[in-house]
Amino acid sequence: MNHALSPDEAAGDYEVVIRPNTSWLHIDWRGVVEYRDLLFLLVRREFVSKYQQTLLGPSWFIFQPLLSTFVYTVFQMIAKISTDKLPYTLFNLCGLLAWNYFAQNLLAASNTFTNNSQLFGKVYFPRIIMPLSLVISNLASLGLQFVTFLAFFLYYKFFTVAAHTFQMGFAALFVPFLILQLGLLSLGISLWMSALTSKYRDLWHLLQFITQLWMFGSAVIFPLSAVPARWQWAANFNPMVAIVEAFRYCLLGHGTVTPFSMTLSATLSLLALVTGALIFQRTERTFIDTV
Repeated sequence: MNHALSPDEAAGDYEVVIRPNTSWLHIDWRGVVEYRDLLFLLVRREFVSKYQQTLLGPSWFIFQPLLSTFVYTVFQMIAKISTDKLPYTLFNLCGLLAWNYFAQNLLAASNTFTNNSQLFGKVYFPRIIMPLSLVISNLASLGLQFVTFLAFFLYYKFFTVAAHTFQMGFAALFVPFLILQLGLLSLGISLWMSALTSKYRDLWHLLQFITQLWMFGSAVIFPLSAVPARWQWAANFNPMVAIVEAFRYCLLGHGTVTPFSMTLSATLSLLALVTGALIFQRTERTFIDTV
């Protein structure tokens, strides 16, 4: 004979305890794992929303680096900028692989609080999931751009006389680690900017200008070898310089990569992530009260 379950029987042998976060030094990484289904849903939403109601769809992420490559190539030829004897197209496409992924993450995730204030005021979930979903979803555009780079790589390798000037060797296996570092660096800086733009909204406009200037100081359109040797150590304090050079070394066999530059870049990336997560956590606790 069926009988109604008591509340204790229906609840099972577990209970859910919700406690306030009393310290901004505590980062709820466990919550990110527990809300992984939401993370995957947001990643899918970001991926789909980018291509809806667009004329070119995903192909935009192919045409954009090609157009940039053409502009930079013309500029390099006129200004006679060195490319370490690499074909202009491959040199620029490889540099843009790293830079575009970084810039897309930075610009997309730096308005996390202002863009999602209504959602944050209605339901609880670890807020860091929002910028993290953007960083993951942008891997799709990075993949499309890598396919474009690979197509030009094969063309230059098998159908031009410049085939002997570059090569892709065993070092290419380290590219996923560079992409991971790019993701962590861009996430850390975007967490910082999310916290700052939540209070000073006009910083978003300044960020776009800073990002453009940052690119010209990140060895995207020139190799680090073009910088005087006595200043190369200073250039490496920009963590993107070592990453861009490492991309070219891994995929084309040319690049100024040293243990010092890679260690410094990795350290700065980790520092940006940890401090960014902490300041993001602190802002998260009081943001809704100031909206």
